[in-house]
Amino acid sequence: MPRFVRHFSVFVLFIALVSLPSCTPQDLPTGSVRGGIVSTAQHVASDVGRDILQQGGNAVDAAIATAFALAVVHPAAGNIGGGGFLVYHGADGKVTTFNFREKAPAAAGPAMFLTDGEIDEVKHHRALTSTGVPGTVAGLALAHKRLGSLPWADLLEPAIRLAEEGFPFTENLMDFQERILDSASSNPIYASTVRAFLKNGTEAHATGELLIQKDLAESLKRIRNNGADGFYKGETARLMAEFMAANGGLITEQDMADYQAEELPAIHGTYRGYDIYSMPPPSSGGIAIVTMLNILEEYDMGAIEHNSAPYLHLLTEAMRRGFADRAQFIGDPNFNPDMPVDWLTSKKHAVDLASSINPDAASPSDSSTFNGFMPYESEETTHFSVADEAGNTVSMTYTLENSYGNSIVVEGAGFLLNNEMGDFNPKPGHTDRSGNIGTLPNLTAPGKRMLSSMTPVIVGQNGRPVMAIGSPGGRTIINTSLQVVLNVLDHGMSIGDAIEAGRIHHQWLPDRTSYESTRFTAETMSAYEHLGHTISSRNGQGSAMGIWIDWKAGVKYGASDSRSSEGSASGY
Repeated sequence: MPRFVRHFSVFVLFIALVSLPSCTPQDLPTGSVRGGIVSTAQHVASDVGRDILQQGGNAVDAAIATAFALAVVHPAAGNIGGGGFLVYHGADGKVTTFNFREKAPAAAGPAMFLTDGEIDEVKHHRALTSTGVPGTVAGLALAHKRLGSLPWADLLEPAIRLAEEGFPFTENLMDFQERILDSASSNPIYASTVRAFLKNGTEAHATGELLIQKDLAESLKRIRNNGADGFYKGETARLMAEFMAANGGLITEQDMADYQAEELPAIHGTYRGYDIYSMPPPSSGGIAIVTMLNILEEYDMGAIEHNSAPYLHLLTEAMRRGFADRAQFIGDPNFNPDMPVDWLTSKKHAVDLASSINPDAASPSDSSTFNGFMPYESEETTHFSVADEAGNTVSMTYTLENSYGNSIVVEGAGFLLNNEMGDFNPKPGHTDRSGNIGTLPNLTAPGKRMLSSMTPVIVGQNGRPVMAIGSPGGRTIINTSLQVVLNVLDHGMSIGDAIEAGRIHHQWLPDRTSYESTRFTAETMSAYEHLGHTISSRNGQGSAMGIWIDWKAGVKYGASDSRSSEGSASGY
């Protein structure tokens, strides 16, 4: 079992500890609880989840309430107009996942983002053509049906209250407010967004003033009263379809009514005696992280100095090979039934890949083997992790794609729309070393789910969950989750220290490694460059939210990444 220090980084947490009858605060290591815990990118939502746990809800109940609360207080990524993935590991050993990735509407097609044969970025990312049929509400409803315990309506009430009564306008919202005011002056499509996010629909908020979202509250009430049908049928679906038809969008009432979430078996791998569970396709993250861990299991990573040049070299070579597989093979399984998932996640495949690694020199990223196009994937997503008192655990990642999606609010419904259609290949048949890659499996088609890098992960041991982790960050998500897992399992870090450690990212093409400039020394990166790697610096990578369960001690640790200015872990 990994060794844990008894404190977390001062940046990382934490909340209030509430004593239970069986323990006093003095019995607990700093930053731990014996009850339940929720770690999110927005402290108000973390508290909502904690309160549901204290009311007797299980981890799925808390995840549902947290997700709806984030749709109100973290509109950059929290949503009912987007989609995502949920991984569940029960204390009884049950493991399952829920796929509620968005779908292309019936009128979509592979050439829909081209104008005169070239990619039209407005169609691809900013117009209503960029919006896929939302999946979040269906996914949460399905998870509740299969695993929830508290009444559905009770899980919506905190979000409704936050939307109706308001919450303090934050610094993070100020940039969006200014941007949408500028955009609305030149494009009437944003008029509904201005009305939703400005005070009285006309006046800019000051920090600390209450943001009240009446239309969103009404949409949430319809979901509270009618479940998924309150979103996919009736008034909300009508508002969506009418808004689309009036403004050049594709989604119809039939598209809404046809949407279904899926419960799927998890991708499963092992690493040094631990079980690794994550999402199957159309998430690419589960396959990729298992492939990379299988490769790295061929090396004694714990014996190599953490984040030294030799360590980063092996990480990079595993990432390079995992992302090459991702680009070539993975898409929506409903449209690509022959994906070789078992082979991609097998130990034998990893041994073959590891045998091609030169420990003293970088490999080239060869783009000559196939043609395609890998579209830009936004880094604005949100992840949260939940564990209830019994130890049932949820790892959930969902998104609107870009920050605030395409920034368009459905008139009268109050929620922002995703621009996830931009994750489909906009122009097939083009590959270059700047990062334009992809494959036939991810071409746009009616009813198809676009490929995703979202990677909610749960680590298990002896049939019980011990760790939940995930992050925003587009394609960096996979590598952020990978490195946190390695930090804990190979280097014995606490979950907080594992999250705070420096990160790198390599995605096969472009053949370049990005690194966090404030968390690596110049000497380390120079030695890494001498191994043949090309580097570029960045301010930060991802914003991981994690939980560790120490079953022997009977405590849970939560950590919120300091890279998220509003995040917290909240427990009792």
